[in-house]
Amino acid sequence: MRFEKLNENKIRIILSSQDLIKKHIDCHSFMASPIESQALFLDMLDEAEKKFGFVTKDYRIRIEAVCLADGDFVLTITRSLPEVQKPPLKRNLHIKRKKTNFNENQAVYYFSSFDDFCSFSNFISSSHIKYSNIAKNVSLYEYNGVYYLTFSNIDLDFIDFKKFFSIITEFATYVSNGDLVKRKLVENGKIIMKNNAISTAIKHFC
Repeated sequence: MRFEKLNENKIRIILSSQDLIKKHIDCHSFMASPIESQALFLDMLDEAEKKFGFVTKDYRIRIEAVCLADGDFVLTITRSLPEVQKPPLKRNLHIKRKKTNFNENQAVYYFSSFDDFCSFSNFISSSHIKYSNIAKNVSLYEYNGVYYLTFSNIDLDFIDFKKFFSIITEFATYVSNGDLVKRKLVENGKIIMKNNAISTAIKHFC
């Protein structure tokens, strides 16, 4: 089991297939009935607090869970303070199931910060996915302080297609109306990395 601190309010826990067997976890059963696994989550949160000082008491907690094709189970945990004038919330777990379901040959994702994009690139680099084959053109734009990763001519038959786009949703948000957004980026955005953005980020920032 590996812990990764993505930023001050977000961590990732990666359980290998061996970890799942050791802890008697079946990811498919978990995705169907997450409430039954809350005790295990609380143990993981306690360990994250010891490792990173990632305190969750009185925070609202969101847990995003993904079963990857290679058998790994990835949990992304985000904490946020409760709204003003509301009583403090203790560990209130919400499970969000991630799905990638599009058949277009292009896509646009936005990252809240450049650090998030670098964290994604670093994670992809260590995942052994041949990311350079995912699309003919992968470019990074900056517009109004937000970073947009655009994919053109995606290979829908790419062997790690589902795994790749499951991972990216842990770091970024899919943008609908990608054609319109990309045209706006080309006209008004700032190109940061052209053609091979992921490879460039891995080479210079990871």
